Amino acid sequence: MKVNPEKEIIENLAKEILVAARTAPKAKGIDDLIFGLIMEEKEKEILAQEMEKIGDKKGSAFKFFKRDAESVRNSEAIILISVNFTKPLGLNCGACGFSCDTILNCPKSDLDLEGPICAMKLLDMGIAIGSAAAKAKDLCIDNRVMYTIGVAAKKLNLLPGQVIIGLPLSVKGKNIYFDRKS
Repeated sequence: MKVNPEKEIIENLAKEILVAARTAPKAKGIDDLIFGLIMEEKEKEILAQEMEKIGDKKGSAFKFFKRDAESVRNSEAIILISVNFTKPLGLNCGACGFSCDTILNCPKSDLDLEGPICAMKLLDMGIAIGSAAAKAKDLCIDNRVMYTIGVAAKKLNLLPGQVIIGLPLSVKGKNIYFDRKS
């Protein structure tokens, strides 16, 4: 008899979730998203420690980084979704605050994430994140979209791209992301 065999399938289910994100619609059919999957305890711990370090550096208003680090440690898997913006779509919509002719020449921000970035690419990312979260829920896997994971993943250079978001996955008797204390 196997005890708690549901834990054995989380990697395959995480890959199904990534399929939902990958196949989400993209502006002009151009896919600039990059995905990652963290399963190993050592990798989760490195990510969690970086999140705590960022929380300490930013101060008490950012203690939620430490709370989210505990969520990372307690998750079975972490999905990373990154947008790697390298070429404007040529729409000149202005939503990013620039034109497609000038956005790549603008100075890059030195903040948690890197901008400016094409607003359509961020919309693509948002649709992919929504698709991933919905698929996880369809599979009865608890999850939460986390900016904090993305900030740490970016600092650790885990994926190329200007913006990274994390989606931790949990298979436990209680949703570990529901009533967390800040």
